[in-house]
Amino acid sequence: MKLLAALLLVLAPVATPAPTDQVVISNGHVDLGPRFVDGTWTLQLRDDTVDPAVWRPVENVVLQATARSQVAVPSDPAYAFLGKAGQKVWVIPQVQQDGVVWPGWNTQDPQVASRVARDVTWSLEGVRGPGTFTLFLNSDFGKPSPVFDSRKPFPQQTGVDVNTHVHGNWTFDAPGTYLLDVAMTAELTDGQHVTDRRTLRIYAGDGDARTAFTAGQATPTNNTTTTAEAPSKLPWIVGCAGLLAVLAVLTIVRRRR
Repeated sequence: MKLLAALLLVLAPVATPAPTDQVVISNGHVDLGPRFVDGTWTLQLRDDTVDPAVWRPVENVVLQATARSQVAVPSDPAYAFLGKAGQKVWVIPQVQQDGVVWPGWNTQDPQVASRVARDVTWSLEGVRGPGTFTLFLNSDFGKPSPVFDSRKPFPQQTGVDVNTHVHGNWTFDAPGTYLLDVAMTAELTDGQHVTDRRTLRIYAGDGDARTAFTAGQATPTNNTTTTAEAPSKLPWIVGCAGLLAVLAVLTIVRRRR
């Protein structure tokens, strides 16, 4: 019995800890999705560009849309939301292309598939970046079906069926770092409500994408909620103090006279 127990222990699958290194992925397949990590609902990125595939912390990854992903906006009015016809934009496509990163989203983690009651709600809470971000799907008739658009009010939400794997078109109309404030939420079969919120970093262009790791203060879009700092009271206090000092000196001079 002791020998059998020891053998089973050796053969048992070992949980591989998530890599802690920061990586830029500009080619190949990745997926955004929820998992149960040490029992906690956690949003991570599955990296299939390495063998074997690994799940990485979202904050440790920058997805880069290089010049290979640049296309001209079609003249079809249905795509006018991307910009003017002929304008160059970065589009990470719904269908995989060689040399271009291919991000999707999935709810296929075994525990997610078995413990989520119905579906997963994916929400975009805000976007910071130098331009407009959109995510859309190509419908069966070839027309774009919008999912997210950084010009619209936040939060924006879409439902993701359990045990599914989806890809879409991620678009950016200006080069630079985009910080996508995303969350995934679900109700479990035991009635528990779970959610996790992270910042997904995407870099459009051929520049140094690693700068996105420290781009926490990127310029917000018009619809990103920001907290305005209260005006400093120091200049007013200093001004009042100076005025009081001048008045005191004048009073002393008058008394001496």
